[in-house]
Amino acid sequence: MDTRFREYVAPSLHSLSRADAQPVVRNDDLRRPSDLRLAIVHDWFPSLRGGERVAAEMCRLFGATEVFTLFDFLSPETKAEHFPGVTFHTSPANRIPFVERYYRGLFFLCPALIEQFDVTDYDLVVSSSAAFSRGVLTRPDQPHLCYVHSPVRYAWDEQFSYLNQARLGFGPKGILFRYFLHRLRTWDARTAHGPDLILANSSFVRARIRQIYGRSARTVFPPVPIEEVEFAQQKDDYYVTASYLSPYKRTDLVIQAFNRMPSRHLVVVGEGQQERRLRELAGPNISFVGHLPRSEYLRIVAHARAMVFAGCEDFGITLAEAQASGTPLIAFGRGGARDIVRILGEVERPSGLLFKRQTVEAVKEAVEHFECCKSSIHPEACRQNAVRFSVERFRRELNQALDEAIALNRRRNAISPPAQ
Repeated sequence: MDTRFREYVAPSLHSLSRADAQPVVRNDDLRRPSDLRLAIVHDWFPSLRGGERVAAEMCRLFGATEVFTLFDFLSPETKAEHFPGVTFHTSPANRIPFVERYYRGLFFLCPALIEQFDVTDYDLVVSSSAAFSRGVLTRPDQPHLCYVHSPVRYAWDEQFSYLNQARLGFGPKGILFRYFLHRLRTWDARTAHGPDLILANSSFVRARIRQIYGRSARTVFPPVPIEEVEFAQQKDDYYVTASYLSPYKRTDLVIQAFNRMPSRHLVVVGEGQQERRLRELAGPNISFVGHLPRSEYLRIVAHARAMVFAGCEDFGITLAEAQASGTPLIAFGRGGARDIVRILGEVERPSGLLFKRQTVEAVKEAVEHFECCKSSIHPEACRQNAVRFSVERFRRELNQALDEAIALNRRRNAISPPAQ
């Protein structure tokens, strides 16, 4: 470690106190040299979804030029647009033939793979984690800020849902998977105490962090590019649901609900492992448009009567973008949706409504209730609600959090004066 950084992370003992254990940032803690080398660590880049957009914004904010990730499947065009000048360092598993088809199934190798990234020469580490990146090995005197999109969903309380949907009972394969998940929980709980400061992307994730890891976290909502989202006051006669089509998004519930409402049209945006099954499930009033260019996607969302979502999202940038476009939300009332939606019947300027159960009937009843009360939800109120999730607010709060992580690391590495 060079002399410049040693002087930076080791302040005078006279300015510290053993009782000063709370993360209170003083003015002298906020002097962060602009030439510090910073590494961004992100789980993987299968495509440019919510977590990857957060990582891109981190690179822009901190001027980071190096990203460490297990798998990188982004196209050169996507990198040029969202990660200009950034070098991606990937794990050896990224070179396995056709790994993009089954990389998720290699989860039992990922803890060991993430620990092989050597970031110890960097001054600061920022991890963007929904599973593994938080476990990167750092020095004790190396400030580490972790932005948690979620504790590992399939290893903790959602394990049973994932196993059921994958039809993994207690046969040999099911037992092996359960053993791997048990090992993953042990590793995950141990590495939760590595970062100096943990941020959560929603109140829901903050509560999960407290329950699973026993750590406090601060909520910093992800950035939503309000200014690039099309706003439409006039809506067309269709509903929209948009997500990566994986089991936990519960798009199947939305499709089955609209099968029972043949007079209402649903547009399904997205692709994923469940796409074929969902197409087979859908009735004639349901249209699939697959993955769309961003401008076309934003246009479809902006002109929809409402967005319907039945999954339990950690936050849900897609939901917040719908609000920015002036589109009301009809969403499952657990997870990040509770932070996003201003609930009909509870506030003066509502932006949507929530349903309590993940069932077909609950989705259907919510849509019918919306039809009766939609005049109470105005596009302007939805747009104004989304301003709370702006990029500027994210950059300000993340910058403050990094300064605080540095201050915490300083205190933890201060050497106590010798006993008299």
